[in-house]
Parts: sequence; C-alpha cells; structure tokens
Amino acid sequence: MQPTSIVVADGITAIDTVMAGERELNSVYLVDAREPCLVESGPAADGTRLRAALERLGVRADDLAHIVVTHIHMDHAGGVGDLLQAFPRARVWVHEAGARHLADPERLVASTARTYGQERMRALFGEMRPAPPDRIRAVADRDVIDLGDRSLLVLHTPGHASHHIALADDRSGAVCVGEALGSFLPWGPAFRPALPPPEVDLEDAHASIRRIRELSPVTLLTSHFGPVPDADAALDIAEARIDGWASDVRELLEVDPDLDTDVITDALSRRARLEFETDTGRPFRAERYDVLGSVRMNAQGLARYWRKRWEQGASAET
Repeated sequence: MQPTSIVVADGITAIDTVMAGERELNSVYLVDAREPCLVESGPAADGTRLRAALERLGVRADDLAHIVVTHIHMDHAGGVGDLLQAFPRARVWVHEAGARHLADPERLVASTARTYGQERMRALFGEMRPAPPDRIRAVADRDVIDLGDRSLLVLHTPGHASHHIALADDRSGAVCVGEALGSFLPWGPAFRPALPPPEVDLEDAHASIRRIRELSPVTLLTSHFGPVPDADAALDIAEARIDGWASDVRELLEVDPDLDTDVITDALSRRARLEFETDTGRPFRAERYDVLGSVRMNAQGLARYWRKRWEQGASAET
C-alpha cells in the first residue's frame, strides 16, 4: 500500500505512513524550506514507504536537512536512525529530556515491549536503531529551529509524555501538536485522549493545551492523524475528553483503589464506543481504534496517575 500525501498548510505536506497497514492513522509532515525539514520520522517499520514518498515529492538523499520529533515514542521517532542513514545531511531535533534515548534506545524499546508485548511491538514499529550522537540536537522550551527561510518555535507540551514538544511554523501559522491533544481520527471523524503510562500528567496536559491555544494557531497538525478542521473546537474537545476519561477512572478507583485494570478498561471502552458513535454516527471498530495506543493503555496510564497522586498526597500529610 503506497503512502498518500496532501498539502495541509503553506509549504507543509502531510504524508500518511500507512502504519499497521491502515490509512489515516499516522502522519509525518514535510516542511518545504531552504533547509527542508521532516516533522516526525514515523516508525521504522514504515521507513521504506516513507522514503519512497519523499523521493516522489522530490526530496533527494542530500536534500533533507532536519528531522524534528515531537516525542520519542516509537511511532514518532522509531525511524530516526534509519532516516539519518538515508539522508546524510540531516540532523534530528528532540526535547532535551529525550535526546539520550535516541542515541541509546534500549530502555525505550524495553518499555514499549512491556506495554505492547514484544511481538506486537515489532509488528507495529519495527526495529529502532540508534541515532549517531553527533547528529542529535537537544531543544528546550521557546527554542527556535532555523530552516533557512522559515522557522519552527519549540513549545514544551508535556502531559502525554514529559519530553513532548509542539512546533509552531512562522510562515503558515500551523502548529504541529504531536499527541498533546490526543488523537484526531479523520476516518470518523472522532477525537480520543492519549494518556498512556508511565508519564501521563493531567495538569500538564491541560497547561499544554492552553499554551497551544495562546498561539492562536491557524491550523493544528496532529500526528494521529493530519489536520483538524477547526482548531478552537479541537482544543475544546481535547480538554473535555481528557477530563471525561480521567473522571471515570478516578470515580472507579475511589470506590476500589485496587480495582483490576480489566474493569477500568471495560468502563473506558464503553465511553470510547459511545463517544465515537456520537461523533460519527458509524459503528465502532475497536481493533482499528486501538492501534493508536489502546483503551487499555489509557486505563493503565490514568490509574497510575491517580494512585501516584494520592500516594504523594498521603506522604505530604505525614
């Protein structure tokens, strides 16, 4: 299955990596500039298709100058090592907290395997190869990545992950938001949270959405998947969905703090089905919905968040 590409903002093209053999699940963005830039690498498993798509768009081996990843999860940064080999001029930009994991991804891969299982991880993401340390550039909040004739403002946007960043393009007014809002599923269309273990933080997630809102973005470009039709509405829905899913988990754990993950997952699955069918008027396909981080992962992440918060509160009182 060949990747498709579409212009989504001034000088920005979205490329569908066809992750897991499905369309409209995972996107990367080619930013046309004097120093061309790719936002996200996609997973290593999609690398051959992505490189072919870049070639069709006229990006030769010595053209690509920059790769920026919104965070280091394997569907966003898993293909970095392979791309750096294919594009010898390119450097990769990543939040300073995630830089070491691109140079040595062993712990990241092991954590992903614990979450997905070894076999499913390999099928979805492929093999993540290290990036040469001398080609990694660490960034922090409010840094600017110069692309020659346009630039990307870095905004630290934790919540989904502590090392997550968003990128504001000065030419188009578009903001690449990664998973700061969760996921937008254009085949619905529907919105869903992305709150996996181990780093989910609800306060940070809301603060990050507020920071993105303050930029007054012309367009929001999500990694899962593509541009959203109405930036203000998307920000509102993202906050409401985060609150709804988090409240469901909190209420369950207040009754039974040791509640089994399966029970929490069942409750969130009912919410996910209702939201999807309300948004879309279409039947809910759990197997496709779950490729982008399952409902179970959200259950695990939110349960861990609430238990950790309550433990910290108890410790502060003693």
